[in-house]
Amino acid sequence: MKTPNRHMLRWKIAIQEYRGNMTIVHKDGNIHKNSDVLRRWPLPNNIDNPSYVPEESSPQIPLEGISVTDLITTFFEEVRNSYTQDKNCSILCQLLTKNCKDNSLIHYLDEIWKK
Repeated sequence: MKTPNRHMLRWKIAIQEYRGNMTIVHKDGNIHKNSDVLRRWPLPNNIDNPSYVPEESSPQIPLEGISVTDLITTFFEEVRNSYTQDKNCSILCQLLTKNCKDNSLIHYLDEIWKK
C-alpha cells in the first residue's frame, strides 16, 4: 500500500497484532453490504487516532482594544418620545401601567399587536 488513506491506515494499525494469524479477503460491496456501516463510522480526529490529521487553524488575532460609546441624552429622549408618538406603543404603555383599569384599550391596537 503506497499511501493509505485515513481509514485504511486505521485498520492496518488495528489488525497488525494479528498478522500471521488471519487472512484478509476482499469482498465486493454489492455482496458484503453489512460492512458498509463500519467503514462509514469515523473516529474522532484527535491525537489518540492513529490516522490523526491536524486541522489547519487560522492564526488568532488578540483583541487589544475596547470601544466605549457614550450616547448623548437627546438620543434617549428621542426614543422615549417615539413611544408616545406611535399609536400602538402608546396604548401598550398605558396598558402596562399599574393604574390602568381600562382593558378596552386593547381593541384599539392593530391586529398584529394583539397577538
